[in-house]
Amino acid sequence: MSDNFNLSRRSLLGSAAVAATLCGLSAIPAFAKASGSIVTSVFGGDYGDILRQSVDEAIMAPAGVTVTQDISSTEARQTKLRTERQRRKSSMDVAVLADLDMYPMAKIGAFTPVTEQNVPRLASVIPALRKELSVPQIFSYIAILYNPAKITTPPSSFADLWNPEYKGRVGISNNLHVAVSAVATLAAGGTLSDFAPGQKKLIELKNDQQAKVFPSNEAIAAALKSEEIWITVNYVARAYSWRKAGVPINHAVAKEGAIPIAFEMAVPTNASNEEAAFAYLNAALEPAAQTAFAEKMGYLPTVTDANLPPELEAQIGLPEAARNNLVRLDNEYLMNHQAEILDFWNRSFKG
Repeated sequence: MSDNFNLSRRSLLGSAAVAATLCGLSAIPAFAKASGSIVTSVFGGDYGDILRQSVDEAIMAPAGVTVTQDISSTEARQTKLRTERQRRKSSMDVAVLADLDMYPMAKIGAFTPVTEQNVPRLASVIPALRKELSVPQIFSYIAILYNPAKITTPPSSFADLWNPEYKGRVGISNNLHVAVSAVATLAAGGTLSDFAPGQKKLIELKNDQQAKVFPSNEAIAAALKSEEIWITVNYVARAYSWRKAGVPINHAVAKEGAIPIAFEMAVPTNASNEEAAFAYLNAALEPAAQTAFAEKMGYLPTVTDANLPPELEAQIGLPEAARNNLVRLDNEYLMNHQAEILDFWNRSFKG
């Protein structure tokens, strides 16, 4: 998963209005004892800007909590969580990570459990996204992205990437080796607890379909715009930003199910200000804070009571039936097999 969250300057112009709306929120139960200051270890760029405006300044400051953002990479954040576990106090009160990166940190006991008592708004979180040790802040999902001028019948299955009509027109992002391996496994009829069935499908994608592997998601966007490729798989949040940049693209939810990615928040076991930290997690789940990320970045709310404008819902939304059919990656399997999955990708699929 990339640590870069990029939006245009133009897309941030409405942030002040969002913050003004959020400031009208009444205090919530989790704020009853919250005070002082906290440090949040987060991604930088546009993600950090939106988080600061929609949560730090709009909700936490009026509640009496000062928030300082510690901008760092995923690797640096994980290193701190590992090395600071034995210290009396952690250097951070809130940690933000993608779900796949959060899982191994939870496994080593780095976080305090999240409950509806310390985070009341957890009750509004989509059930399929709930975890014991973290709160899902925003999410998107893997879908089929395609050029509607070249593919006039919308794809309905991940297996459509192997359609001979698209030979030479399938593009794959090297950054998404886990997600594409998962897609190939589902197309082969397997489960996400064993990627072996998908390896043969990946070889077919390479040899029979002559799929092109691009070094980055940005390169995929450029290839879609130039019509070098017609179809790929990627997160709908990216499709949202690419479409705004003029890339001719639609998305289709595969019948096998949508594969979600969530960016999550957790509180270290030795956080300096635990009460305010949990209040922060609660604030991040407020509907207005959730819709701010949807409008600016195309990531979906993780709560059921954040209503998006109809036009935005049409671009990034996930129908209820599909939301109830999320196909989650097996974090335990991936943690134990990530090296061999990457080795197969580099040696056999790309090589």
